[in-house]
Amino acid sequence: MGRQESRRAANARKRMSRRPSRLGTPAGSTAKPDRVADPDAGFPGLLRQVWRRAERTEDLRAALDVLLTLDGHVPADVQLRALNSAQEAALTALRGADDADGSLDAGGADSAGGADTPGDRVADAAVAADVVFVGEVGLAANGRVALRVPGGRPLDPRDLVGGVRRVPYDRAALDAYRRELGRVRERNAARAADCRAWLAGQGTEGRRALLDQALEAAVRTAPFVLYQEDTQYTNFRERNTLTGKTLWPGHPDCALGALRDLPLDLWTDQDTQLVVCLTLLIRSAGFGRVEEANGTQLTVDHVAYTLERVRRAYAAVPGVAPVPAAASHRVADLDRLAVALRERRREVSGHAQLYREIHGALMHKVERVAAAPGPAARAREDAVAAHLRARLPLSGRTLADLGRELAAAPGWLAAPHGAFGTGLESLVHETVAASADAFAADFAMSRGMRSLPDLVRALRGENWAAICDWDITHFFCCVVPRPEAAAHFGGSRAALADAAWAMSSRMSYNSWHFVAGNLPREPEVVARDHFVPPVVPDVAYFSDQHHHGHVNNNVRFSVRSPQPVEVDGRRFDGFMDLRLLRCAGEPFGEQDVLAAHRVSGFVARATSLAAALVAAGTGLEVTAFDADWHWTAVTGTGPAAPGALAGPDRRAS
Repeated sequence: MGRQESRRAANARKRMSRRPSRLGTPAGSTAKPDRVADPDAGFPGLLRQVWRRAERTEDLRAALDVLLTLDGHVPADVQLRALNSAQEAALTALRGADDADGSLDAGGADSAGGADTPGDRVADAAVAADVVFVGEVGLAANGRVALRVPGGRPLDPRDLVGGVRRVPYDRAALDAYRRELGRVRERNAARAADCRAWLAGQGTEGRRALLDQALEAAVRTAPFVLYQEDTQYTNFRERNTLTGKTLWPGHPDCALGALRDLPLDLWTDQDTQLVVCLTLLIRSAGFGRVEEANGTQLTVDHVAYTLERVRRAYAAVPGVAPVPAAASHRVADLDRLAVALRERRREVSGHAQLYREIHGALMHKVERVAAAPGPAARAREDAVAAHLRARLPLSGRTLADLGRELAAAPGWLAAPHGAFGTGLESLVHETVAASADAFAADFAMSRGMRSLPDLVRALRGENWAAICDWDITHFFCCVVPRPEAAAHFGGSRAALADAAWAMSSRMSYNSWHFVAGNLPREPEVVARDHFVPPVVPDVAYFSDQHHHGHVNNNVRFSVRSPQPVEVDGRRFDGFMDLRLLRCAGEPFGEQDVLAAHRVSGFVARATSLAAALVAAGTGLEVTAFDADWHWTAVTGTGPAAPGALAGPDRRAS
């Protein structure tokens, strides 16, 4: 053992830049940034693009479609479920009028400054005819469609991305709006009363348990934004009203925490429905189901819509008995459906692959049931298998064959192989490199833990605190970009290496963030910030909208395939994953998800085999995949000279 590093030396080391192009220089010491923020990057730029398109579209129905889909970036039904009761009634009435006489086509655009436009003149002409009210439609800065309904005030330009389009209501549309609004209000009152009665039946302690569960969901899952009429519940940026990264557990501003000791009769209808709806979603599939309500009105009817969609998807799986539909939208009936779906979900997982679609613009997620792997998935798998046969001491024809062969003789995983200190490192790198080519990805990557021996020792000593105290340097992520990806980074291989290292660091953080979720709920584990580990793969569309790292590094389309790994008899969900991303071009599809999940399963099996070797006394440490390694692997040169820059200034877009 060498001398332990002094605290002064450790602190000095931590003050040095770890960016590949700036290794050996103090962090934050450059004269100017090499990346200039692009005002059109991310969500604000997308919204401006959407509004310009809607503004130029003469037909109002077509313009509404542009707004509802954010110009093809999200499914329209998400935005429709984001409307409050009055807006929902107005759109229903207008669509009815449009179906009858095309009145929606009469609206025009109005600039933010109020200047007269051709659309204004169209609206003025309509007013002079048979119009009794002129409403407005716009795009709010949070991405939601904004509507001025009959009797409502003009939309506030400070809340909008651009201007407004005028929407004329004739007498028939106004009458339809009044009828629809009355129906919606009556339905909402009945739902609120039913929620309150159901919560009353839970008793004081039962309600506290539901609140604790909802609070845990807010802390242990990705951020979400939910609505109850005009009340926003969120732990994502803006003003937080739920526990999360900004509000610590027990914070008085948390809407859920504030209810814990409050008598039920003092709860608002909005808070009452929030708690009930969160409970139903969680009971149907765990905390992750809450993200399927992201960006929408969290109402009983919308939860019923989600549960019925899931029920039908499960019922279509061969060999799985269908769950009966809910008898009604009463909470008790939906609760029975939610519990039945959670039980059936385990069975479905044995017959078909579940995955989630992620619509990045609104952070909205949808659970899907995949079809069987087809020729496209098999072609991806075959390409990866062929690469591995050529580079590793394995000869199997398929990934399954390779896995069985590896299980029969795993010893080489702990021995040096090629340019790596262990066969496990070589296997991870070759699989990632093969995946980048086979899936035509700009980047591919896989993460894991550096010291399996440290983990085994901590598990055997039940030293949960030690595991929770490890920082991200105890984890790794191997990132392999294809050379063509440099085109998205100003043509600079140095910038490409920096982007790869940024991704590697973030993925190491993810490993850190998930590992505690697999440990017993001891005080030190509960106190440690962590998310529930992921268990199903996902495919993401337009992820370069909110997450700053995604915006800066052009993470537009991606596939993530998490896998469990067994270490000394304990299952660690989400211990590793395979990620694929494209900076532009075509998104990944379902067949890509299926193939990627087979590939990640191969790496997970190898990691479990390596962990078994360690548990039996073999030493195995992952030392590759640090900043130096990524610089050399990406640029093809030795370590960067101190002060080397990552190429010319570029915009983060």
